[in-house]
Amino acid sequence: MAEDSSVGKFAKRTSHGVVKEKFVTIYERLFAGADPSEGRAGFWDELFLLKVNVVFIEQSIDEISPRELLDKKDIVNSLFVKCVEMLRADRPIRVVNALQTLCALVRAVFRKIASGLAGFDVIDVLVGFNAAETEMQSLISRIADFLSGESAAVSVKNLALKFLLVLVTATDNVSENTMIEYLMMNSVFEAIVAIFASPSARQEHGYDALLLLTVLVNYRKYEAANPYILKLSVLDDEIALNGLGVVLSSTLTQWNRHYVEIESRGGNVDPATGTASGAGFFYRLTSFISSMFVGGEQPKERLRMNEAILLALYEAVHLNRNFITVLTQTHSSQSLPSPAKSLGHAVEQTASILLHPQSALSSVAAAATATAAPTTTANQPSYPVNLLGTFLTYTSIALQSYKGSGGDHSRLCLITLTCIVEDQYANSFIHDPNIAFKVTLQRAHMRHRATTTTQTLNQSLASTILDLMVETLVSHLAKNLSCDLYARCLGIIHRLLCYQKRCRVRLPYHWQGLWSSLISVVKFLVASEAQLVASLNLFALAHRVVSIFNLFITYGDTFLPSPTTYDELYYELIRVHQVFENLYAVALRHSTTDGAWKTHAAKVANDLINIRAIVNHFVPKIDSFSSSKQIAALTPEQVLEVVRINYDTLTLKLQDNLDHYEKYSEKPYETTFFTSLMRSLTVGFRKSITLHNLQQSTVIQELATIE
Repeated sequence: MAEDSSVGKFAKRTSHGVVKEKFVTIYERLFAGADPSEGRAGFWDELFLLKVNVVFIEQSIDEISPRELLDKKDIVNSLFVKCVEMLRADRPIRVVNALQTLCALVRAVFRKIASGLAGFDVIDVLVGFNAAETEMQSLISRIADFLSGESAAVSVKNLALKFLLVLVTATDNVSENTMIEYLMMNSVFEAIVAIFASPSARQEHGYDALLLLTVLVNYRKYEAANPYILKLSVLDDEIALNGLGVVLSSTLTQWNRHYVEIESRGGNVDPATGTASGAGFFYRLTSFISSMFVGGEQPKERLRMNEAILLALYEAVHLNRNFITVLTQTHSSQSLPSPAKSLGHAVEQTASILLHPQSALSSVAAAATATAAPTTTANQPSYPVNLLGTFLTYTSIALQSYKGSGGDHSRLCLITLTCIVEDQYANSFIHDPNIAFKVTLQRAHMRHRATTTTQTLNQSLASTILDLMVETLVSHLAKNLSCDLYARCLGIIHRLLCYQKRCRVRLPYHWQGLWSSLISVVKFLVASEAQLVASLNLFALAHRVVSIFNLFITYGDTFLPSPTTYDELYYELIRVHQVFENLYAVALRHSTTDGAWKTHAAKVANDLINIRAIVNHFVPKIDSFSSSKQIAALTPEQVLEVVRINYDTLTLKLQDNLDHYEKYSEKPYETTFFTSLMRSLTVGFRKSITLHNLQQSTVIQELATIE
């Protein structure tokens, strides 16, 4: 039945002579307890042809008290069941209207439940306990058909995904959302995998599918068996895993390009303040984050969207060993699909997908901006890239905001990188000298250097990871030093060295740069002892640094590229021996007092035994050589010669477990972090779908065109 034919039937004039929307009139009667369908055989078919006023449905539920809502639950139950039935209608317009109505009901009821009803009442209010299992099974089965089938319209698939996202993010704490239990019993995992496996489907729905899978994987992951964790961990569908990698890679690549674009405009004036932006770090970083998403979101909300992608990457790396192959798979830089679409295409595909008409405008505007933004063209060079290289570029950008709102964001990058460097296959790939990549690393602005971009050419990814860690170590030394940041960076370096020692990989790397950065950390810790010791365990960081040096000293001859490099290690230790003597003095002082770090300080003092032995052995011989030759200042070559001829008389202590480390474990060390992160993502998603307004007639017009 056409929409216009029912206008007169449902129209109603108020006392002021204004014609109420027919949809509003019907729903007013519904929520008042009347049965508008009485005597009308085709009432529900006609109703679901009407433009859905999502705002009115939500406001109607918001305006009644929680107790009144329980009294009216039969009305909500009936409407919910009718929506589920309408999902099997033969006209897409009815399906879309039913899904939009379901979204409004879920959002409004969960919001009301949160204001004063017990958690389990949400099931009773929405569906009814007696019918919940049957209706939810039917609902989820139908949505899975939409997502995995080829016949469903793009707009229907998108809205089906949005409904599931609304359902799973309805509570701040995902694990407290009892409605997700039905998704545990009736899995949509296969439907999500089907999206990743289809090039066209992942282009249209990849991000939402990724976000949905991530939320489902994190449901009660520390409390009970989660079928999505199990299925993701054993997934070996090469096409689907590659599709998942393409979604991640294309999104991260686009954001990296946005940063480069903002970087190139670093000399512009900030229109918000009227001040010269120049090369200002905060202007560039804020502009970069702002360019990722169009709309009224605050930077914190934009970072949440990035964390959703990074969390999906982390879960894939952490749970699925097969995904490591995807992570290291090489492809051309021009083979990545761009998330950008034309404005006309965005209107056709996106305007009709979102549960709330307000959010559709954001998507359309984003598509328009993405179209205008520079993307890969035929004139740009094509070079070998992979997801890991793209991720390293992104991590170098993220680490610049570690002290700001991007702290959790950066931490997630480092956790993911830790998982990667612990994997045997990933290590064999990133250390392969025959596989070189071009990776761009962004560097923080510092007074002593003008450039902020480094392009690494013709080197393995292991070398690039070390470059990234070295950059992080030297650019974040401050009075409010982040112990977590440095511990994770040093842990990544240590894991790479352990692999090289174990497999005797002689990495052609500029090791002096790494040693210098480690020495800079020790020097800073000693110089800032008075400020740092009260707030953090500086000896824990010092222990990590000294352990890395001890690994070089004890096993360096098995993995350093040449004997000369090993000699240069000793030269560096001798050259800066006063730094280690100062560290020993500080550690000894704290180990003999009853301070909080007494045990850790004693361990550092004991760990320095070999470094001090080297210094005490070679410094007198160098002085003696200088005196015998009557040379005031020896050249590096002369010092190295003294070192070489006096190795035989050096006595070192063999230290245990230098090439061992504690394997990464999410539980119990990171449970609080990931729980907090998921809370941030769910809150951010709910905010993101109510930011802008788009008349719902656009949806109707688009579907009318399809029909």
